[in-house]
Amino acid sequence: MSRPFRFGVNLIDPAPADEWRAKCRRAEELGYDVLLVPDHLGMPAPFPALVAAAAATSRPRVGTFVLNAGFWNPALLAREVATTDALTGGRLELGLGTGYVRAEHESAGLPWGSPRERVDHLRHTVEELERLLGSAGQPHVPSPVQRPRVPLLIGGGGDRMLRLAAGHADIAAFTGARSLPDGTLVPVTAEEFDERVARYAEFAAGRGEPAERNLLVQLVAVTDDPGAAVREWLPYVPQLTEEEVLGLPTVLVGPLEEIVGRVRALRERYGITYLTVLEPSMEVFAPVVAALRDE
Repeated sequence: MSRPFRFGVNLIDPAPADEWRAKCRRAEELGYDVLLVPDHLGMPAPFPALVAAAAATSRPRVGTFVLNAGFWNPALLAREVATTDALTGGRLELGLGTGYVRAEHESAGLPWGSPRERVDHLRHTVEELERLLGSAGQPHVPSPVQRPRVPLLIGGGGDRMLRLAAGHADIAAFTGARSLPDGTLVPVTAEEFDERVARYAEFAAGRGEPAERNLLVQLVAVTDDPGAAVREWLPYVPQLTEEEVLGLPTVLVGPLEEIVGRVRALRERYGITYLTVLEPSMEVFAPVVAALRDE
């Protein structure tokens, strides 16, 4: 039986306290299930922002989408996770990734490392969090509320990341993109996305409990002129035609009924039931959330 849909919004714009609380309440009114914060310099600090989001709302869960593991020492991260879970009443979901922006590491005076080193550090972080915050062993102080643990989301697309997600994550997040050496993200084609999801399924074949599957949607536009909505994107993806851009899983552009159908197709084809949109798309995606609320 398919999971019901969940919808999250990644809140990326810093705001004073009143404005932050207001947009969190607005996201709750629009029906979003998870209020998320990324981990980039120049954006809100994730954990205090999530505590404030939870205090301003009553229903949505809150989460990191996703933490840059290279910014974090596992023991200090465990303290942040446990404290935030306690202060949000057990509403936290922890999202982790390797990080992909070299300039942010350099600005913070932190080592960048090779792709292998970054995945190794993420694996070490995941294993240490499981040791420190898991139900086995000595209780962690402070203690998280959720048991057996705070739900873990791992986002990525390479084989080692997919294998890590298959082995450890409660939520497997597909980015629908790959990063270039300079940190630029470029979308994978629909065919490449098919292959990546199938590869994850191979790695996860032995799981007892299937993970929830998430997709980060990059562009949403409810319109009768889809071509016009994606035209400004085309210079940034010269390898793709307009038709190919409109066919990307991370692009939901078209009439409302068509977008709703495409979201249903993502569940049918890939098992994706948890979709995240970026803050600029929060209002425009809301009718889709409403249409799929009980499915």
